[in-house]
Formats: sequence, structure tokens, C-alpha cells
Amino acid sequence: MSSSTPPTRAASEAGESLSIPVFEERLEVGTRVAETGRGVRIHKTVSELPVTIDERLAREEVEVRHVPVDRIVAADQAPATRYEGDTLVVPVLEEVLVVERRLRIKEELHITRVRREERYQDEVMLKAEQVHVERFDDAGNPPTT
Repeated sequence: MSSSTPPTRAASEAGESLSIPVFEERLEVGTRVAETGRGVRIHKTVSELPVTIDERLAREEVEVRHVPVDRIVAADQAPATRYEGDTLVVPVLEEVLVVERRLRIKEELHITRVRREERYQDEVMLKAEQVHVERFDDAGNPPTT
């Protein structure tokens, strides 16, 4: 029961019923689709930057000298390979026929390891990528904000 005029005090004292309106708020929550664009365009560029390489490279070489010896030795006295400092000495033997067989040291190989360094420089290209993303709709236009 609702009335268009507000209830009065006299009506409540005479025993009549009093109506008090009761209000309720309701909330409806929903979702909607919002167009943000139909596609994405990605631009990628690659740039090359020259970089200089400056390194020291080492390599080893051997020097071989033939040193004539021409000495006869007994078979049980054949010299073995040996080091003299940094030099590897390799005796080269040959048998010679005489009335008796003897070993003669024909020559020695003196092998020295030599380390040399040289400077190596070169220029190489390094690549770097940059990416730009662009969104667009069906017509190819950027979205409006």
C-alpha cells in the first residue's frame, strides 16, 4: 500500500495503518565486446654495425737443421733422442759395411720450437633488430582512442 501523500501523525493515533515505502537498488553487470582493431602490423628492421677485431694470435713453427756428425759407434752405443735446452736432437743412423758392421752417426737433426706472435685485425658485421608494432582495423586504419 503506497499513497501519494505522506502519512500523518493523526492517522497513526486513530489506529489506521501506516505505510512506509522500502526501496531496493539492483545492479546488473555485463560485458560487451569493444573493437580494438582487427590486426597487428609488425615492422622489423635489421641494422649492421661494423666491429673491429684486434687480437694477438700465436703459432708455433719448427726449425730443422741438419748437423753432419760422421762418427762410427758400436751397435750397443747408439745415441738416443735427447733434448739440449729447447732443442730436440734426433740422431740419424745408418749401417755401413766394413769387415765388421758398425754404426756411424751420419747426422743429427736439431729441432727448435720457435713461438711467433702476429697481430690480426679484421672487421666483422654485427646485426641488431628493432621492432615496431602497429595495430589496425579491417580497413587498414589505426584504431581511434
